[in-house]
Amino acid sequence: MIGRVAGRIEYKGEDHVLIDVRGVGYVVYCSDRVLGSLPGAGEAAALYTDLLVREDLLQLFGFPTLVEKEWHRLLMSVQGVGAKASLAILGALGPDGVSRAIALGDWNAIKAAKGIGPKTAQRVVNELKDKAPTVMAMGVGPVASAGPEVLDDAAPATPASVAPRPAPAAPAQSEALSALSNLGYAPGEAAAAVAQAAGEAPEANTAELIRAALRLLAPKG
Repeated sequence: MIGRVAGRIEYKGEDHVLIDVRGVGYVVYCSDRVLGSLPGAGEAAALYTDLLVREDLLQLFGFPTLVEKEWHRLLMSVQGVGAKASLAILGALGPDGVSRAIALGDWNAIKAAKGIGPKTAQRVVNELKDKAPTVMAMGVGPVASAGPEVLDDAAPATPASVAPRPAPAAPAQSEALSALSNLGYAPGEAAAAVAQAAGEAPEANTAELIRAALRLLAPKG
């Protein structure tokens, strides 16, 4: 299993990137969003990867975080969702958006992805809703950058050339979810409350998310 690729970008195609690792070129398929976050040819890049193995096909799919890779694997487990559909969903919503949509049961958000119909979107939400809390608790963090060891000595990597560089995301959702679970809330209802709170206040820190989620979970009336 190839779980991570780090090296120098040779070229970027419409749906894939070729990364040279010590003279070996790896073709890695990515969503539009991930491809847009990668630098140009000649610069360093690192991606977590998932290998699809079939009788007549070997394909690598790349993701900037382990959370996104895990969502890809889970989405692929849903009947009718292949690699292309999974990348479409992740490309449209991002891992945070997928977590929110599934935790909240918002299949319309899933349906917004290209090529995803209402029945498939509903199936995704229904089959993965119990798994959303586990993935959300993983937190969000970028893949470790490609270091000089994977590049030619003549052109060592510099901080400016290392990619991808998604905006840093604090583990506030993960910590808030853990706190609510410790308070006795069921994983599903805790995940839905944290997802809704995070959607309403994307910049909220852990304490703010916990307070907002508790307000949402408080008995009405």
